Amino acid sequence: MRILIADDHRLIVEGVKLKLAELGPDTNFVTAMDMAELREAIHAPDAASMSLALVDLAMPGVHGSEHLTEVIEQLPEVPVIVLSGVEDPTLMKTLLAMGVQGFIPKAYSPDVMLSAVRLVLSGGVYVPPLMLQERVDGVANGATMAAQPATPAPTPADSLEERLRKLLTERQIDVLRLLSQGKPNKLIARDLGISEGTVKIHLAAIFRALNVRNRVEAVVASRRISGL
Repeated sequence: MRILIADDHRLIVEGVKLKLAELGPDTNFVTAMDMAELREAIHAPDAASMSLALVDLAMPGVHGSEHLTEVIEQLPEVPVIVLSGVEDPTLMKTLLAMGVQGFIPKAYSPDVMLSAVRLVLSGGVYVPPLMLQERVDGVANGATMAAQPATPAPTPADSLEERLRKLLTERQIDVLRLLSQGKPNKLIARDLGISEGTVKIHLAAIFRALNVRNRVEAVVASRRISGL
């Protein structure tokens, strides 16, 4: 598995490499520190064989999100995750609509990043938890609502939690929210003040309600319900 990491901060690059090495012993990396190196990496003869690209939103030589567009167009089969110090839901929605498969704020923990990467590698889309509580204002399944005139405008009742309440209990929604942050059962139990055994019971109920088989599928299913 080859992963492209594009970021102009060496410490971040090395930290990401160290954590993502947990994906397996066959994981290796291609790095880029600026736009010139990123362009060289995505135009390399073997670039299409990469499994994933993690790209900083702001690097030397880039202008806005044009570098992300170039990566997506040059490597259409390679999922792209944005790394950023910015936590702006509007920006996140714009980038997801553009075609990126995930947005990871740099303030998040390495374990959350690893869970997000695993989700994307399995075919899912990683959306930061703060977006799960936002209304879907104009973005649904990568298209603007304006492009779908037959679809009514979202209302507060269209929020993820309102939709999930039809399927899950309040406590199960709490568990699912923490699950979407990449937290293991031990941390979920600690945050909610319950036992790990109780967390497992809630997870089993969530899997049944959402008709999924595992944690990754549960998170993906919950985001489909939200319309993201």
